[in-house]
Amino acid sequence: MNSSKENSTTVISQPYFFPWIGMFEQINFADTYVHYDDVQYSKGHFQDRVQIKTNDGSKWLTVPKKAVRLGQMINEIQLEDRKDWRKSQLEFLKQVYKKAPFCSETINLVEEVYSSNYNSLADISIASIETVLDFFEMKNNTRILKSSDLNIEGKSTARVLAICKHVNSNKYITGMGALNYFDFELFEKENIRVEFIEYAKTPYPQLFGEFNPYLSILDLIANTGKEGINYFNSRTIYWQEFLKTDIAKDYLN
Repeated sequence: MNSSKENSTTVISQPYFFPWIGMFEQINFADTYVHYDDVQYSKGHFQDRVQIKTNDGSKWLTVPKKAVRLGQMINEIQLEDRKDWRKSQLEFLKQVYKKAPFCSETINLVEEVYSSNYNSLADISIASIETVLDFFEMKNNTRILKSSDLNIEGKSTARVLAICKHVNSNKYITGMGALNYFDFELFEKENIRVEFIEYAKTPYPQLFGEFNPYLSILDLIANTGKEGINYFNSRTIYWQEFLKTDIAKDYLN
């Protein structure tokens, strides 16, 4: 990791449960990655579920949760463990990936996460991300933090900026969701360059028909093993240039 101001890139993202390859491509650019775990949970979003491709189409792998109160933070959402959902999910994944070349590696990785008694949605999602980072040997180059440990207050762009300044960053990489709220000029005034990740969605070998780029990272691992990192081909683009692209215009419309 290069933590000098001359070349220090930060990525900040809510923790997702075994997220898609694009999340890991984004982290791969980072000198510092921050799990944004003390922000509000969004019902119907993808913080607690991810797609798994099967012979019968895509299915959701979902983390069961106790009743969610309005305004609860992700790290306050408690897991619902009255049923052994970990066992049933493992059996599901074993069945889905039984013919995949790296099935055992994938199941071992999931078992590693499920073997610990995590209480919150944030904790199990963070564990799923960091276990994959270990698998691809990405942790050696990236400092990993949690926003809840930083004691940095504020909202929206102002808080993201404060975190970037706290970790001594001069570049911040974000995804398209920022188009809805981000104050780019605020970062410009602080000489922190904002770039968007432009997802390549590089096809890799998949089971069950036509390629789907939005599956859990588990699918990439099951089909390609550690060589899956070779499919991390996305690039970043300066925010002013990104706003001119068709993909940004379509998203905003």
